[in-house]
Amino acid sequence: MTLTEPVIIGALSPSRAGDFMTCPLLYRFRVIDQLPEKPSPAAVRGTVIHAVLERLYDLPAPRRSVEAALELLAPQWERLLADDPLYAEMFADDAEQATWLSQARAMLERYFTLEDPTRLEPAERELYVEAVLDGGLMLRGYVDRLDVAPTGEVRVVDYKTGSAPGPDFEAKALFQMKFYALVLWRLRGTVPRLLQLVYLGGGGEVLRYAPDEADLLATERKVRALWTAIERSLESGEWRARRSRLCDWCDYQALCPEFGGTPPPVPDRQPGDTVRSSRRAATDEL
Repeated sequence: MTLTEPVIIGALSPSRAGDFMTCPLLYRFRVIDQLPEKPSPAAVRGTVIHAVLERLYDLPAPRRSVEAALELLAPQWERLLADDPLYAEMFADDAEQATWLSQARAMLERYFTLEDPTRLEPAERELYVEAVLDGGLMLRGYVDRLDVAPTGEVRVVDYKTGSAPGPDFEAKALFQMKFYALVLWRLRGTVPRLLQLVYLGGGGEVLRYAPDEADLLATERKVRALWTAIERSLESGEWRARRSRLCDWCDYQALCPEFGGTPPPVPDRQPGDTVRSSRRAATDEL
């Protein structure tokens, strides 16, 4: 019997799924139009901190100290600047950049109050995962860290450089983690034991959730429904703007009808590659 590759009808990452749920027009601008966005200091700081925490676990366990993490900060920022010198233009002056770096140092110090890296040996870091659902929808993304216990139980860990959400917004925060858990379940056949969000902003907090199959089946239904809605917009050419508090941080206000703008004509493009790691693109909120 000859096995054939599944036909991929489209792809979704947690970030792009979140974009569509937040505002279909935002999804269109990012995925269909592929309009550029200015890097934000918060997103770029998240990129640098993720890079530091990834490399922290390259060190032998006894050397994973606050001092070691802080020593990694400047080289990772310089590496990012070497890749794109325009990042330096985010700051009005050297003092503003110094404040930004000071905030990053505080977040790294806070990390050590939430986890003890000397007692952890991650199985994977910055792990790319993808799975194709029945029907051809590909789900994919990057998992910050995967911990595997000696008994085989899996913990999915994601670092966030914002503050922990209030109770009313926890479900939205956990959607990303359930998305990753769904992909891992479809890939490996086992539901991850624990989902863990490590918030480094504010006072620092760890949000934990133990999913089950019912959770992940519900997540799959939600993702399929999102894709159906995206396909409907692709067919109709209608991408509705949805106003919210997040509009204050949107680069596309000048093109948005909610702010008196006019979107450009919809390009003849399908949402094929709909995932870009925020650590690599440095444009997504972390």
